[in-house]
Amino acid sequence: MSKRANALADRLEQGARALVETAKALTDEEWTTRLPGDGRPIGVVVHHVGSMYPLEIQLAKQLAQGNAIVGVTWSAVHEINATHAREHAGVTKAEALAHLERESAAAASAIRALSDAELDRAAPISLNADAPLTCQFMLEDHAVRHSWHHLAAIRRALAERERPVRLVG
Repeated sequence: MSKRANALADRLEQGARALVETAKALTDEEWTTRLPGDGRPIGVVVHHVGSMYPLEIQLAKQLAQGNAIVGVTWSAVHEINATHAREHAGVTKAEALAHLERESAAAASAIRALSDAELDRAAPISLNADAPLTCQFMLEDHAVRHSWHHLAAIRRALAERERPVRLVG
């Protein structure tokens, strides 16, 4: 097993665990809090992270084989996210947490199966202006970072809920 691949998988698992632990502690009201600037409820976002791991891993494996990623645009990403939000609007905490735990474990396992040569392989990525980027970059920028990114947004949203409103005047 590649030490680098194992370290990447460990970081993905660490982020997923942090997201799971935060989500477990949420009240029902907090679970349905909408993220500022995003609009999706926290629960939907927790489920979303798990839902994106298979796609993120599939794309990383494409790069690991030296194949370019074409046709992936931010517009397509936003549409995937919007469709997911509509389809999973009523997701329960138990469903979302089980999904996130299952999919993060599968993603970590897939990452651990990559060799250093595969992590180093680069090809153009349409989402990044067709820059030739490595499989490792794709993993770090997407699958590994994903839970951390949304965890930070969730923490900000919860902190905003707790701030008292100050009236001016």
